[in-house]
Amino acid sequence: MARTKIATLNLRIDPGIKDAVREAADMEHRSVANMIEILIRRYCDEAGIVIQEQGEMFPGNQHG
Repeated sequence: MARTKIATLNLRIDPGIKDAVREAADMEHRSVANMIEILIRRYCDEAGIVIQEQGEMFPGNQHG
């Protein structure tokens, strides 16, 4: 089975924003990391920014 590649992103944000993201994540039963990913995906979708999916980045990494 192919391993999933995950990138790490370290950032500094205002504590109030962190609390708001944590609250949003709790409301949707998500982790904070997953909530941030969802928010980025939503923004990119609305802005017309294409996110290259992992299968497209690593063609030899096919599941199945």
